This record gives sequence, C-alpha cells and structure tokens, in this order.
Amino acid sequence: MQKNVGTIERVIRIGVGPVMISMTFIGPESAFGMLGLVPLMTGIIGWCPPYAMFGISTCKKCNSATN
Repeated sequence: MQKNVGTIERVIRIGVGPVMISMTFIGPESAFGMLGLVPLMTGIIGWCPPYAMFGISTCKKCNSATN
C-alpha cells in the first residue's frame, strides 16, 4: 500500500472524522455518524482505497518518489 493521500488532505480528514463520529452522540444522534471512521482511518493511514482504484494521488512526495 503506497500512500496516496497528501498531508493537507490527511489533516482535514483527521479533523472531519471525529466531528462526524461525534454526531452519533450529539446533534442528530444518528448511527450514520459512524461513517466518520472512514475519513479518520484514511487520514491516519494515508491511503484511500477509492483513490487507489482510480489512480488518484494527492501525495506529492509519494508521486515524486516513484518517478
């Protein structure tokens, strides 16, 4: 698994994930808030499966290392 999520996007995902998860307990109180695990985990790991499937990468360091 080569990283395909850039630094800025990772920070955003790590910030958005817990906010979405908190909606499970506060606000709308819906189980859909658990979808926040997806951006949180992809931000922590730095790899996004849909990006890999479509050949997308926002990680500039990773792109330059392979070229």
